[in-house]
Formats: sequence, structure tokens, C-alpha cells
Amino acid sequence: MYLLSIIFVVLVAVEHLYIMVMEMFLWTKPRTLKTFKLTPELAESSKSLAANQGLYNGFLAAGLIWGLVHPTAIFGYQIQLFFIICVLIAALYGGATASRRIWLMQGAPALLALLFLLLR
Repeated sequence: MYLLSIIFVVLVAVEHLYIMVMEMFLWTKPRTLKTFKLTPELAESSKSLAANQGLYNGFLAAGLIWGLVHPTAIFGYQIQLFFIICVLIAALYGGATASRRIWLMQGAPALLALLFLLLR
């Protein structure tokens, strides 16, 4: 379970880094428009809001990475738990208010990471 917890925490961190890049730097690009089902006009008008949201996704990823590399194992574990729970809460809220796909794309990996963290 220890290895699975690391794999899923890394997966969630990488996913949130990717989301950060899309929201902060690629918001008006065709792939991002398709991913978030946006019109070019909506993307352009919401660019600064998306960049702000991307920054928060980056903070979640940074916290998870911090927990993985922290030199004190028990503290690193607690950091990972905190940030994975934050990701899960954000996914639950996003799935309820924005798109149910968020439950699958962000919530499911975070839930698996949490379960593996708790079982290790």
C-alpha cells in the first residue's frame, strides 16, 4: 500500500500541475477550450479568473510534492493527507457545481490516494 500511496499522490500532483498550466498559460488554446468546453469568447473574458484558479491548483500540487519529499516521514505523511483531502473536497465541490466529470477526473484519483494513504 505504501508504494500505491506514493504513486497516486504523485499522479494527483502531476494532474494538478497540468491543470495549473492549462488554466494559467493555455486557457485560450484549442485543446483547453475543448477540455473545459469553452467558447473562445468566454475563455478570453475569464482568462484572469482561470489564471487565479490555476495558481490554486499549483499550490495543491506543491503541497503534495512537499509532503512526498519532506525529510520527516510522519510529518510528510500528514502533509500529504492534508493536501489530498483538500483536493478531494475541491473535486467534490467542483463536481457538484461545475461538471460531474470532475468527480471522475480529479475526485477518483484523490479518493484512491487517500485510501492508500490511510491503509499504508
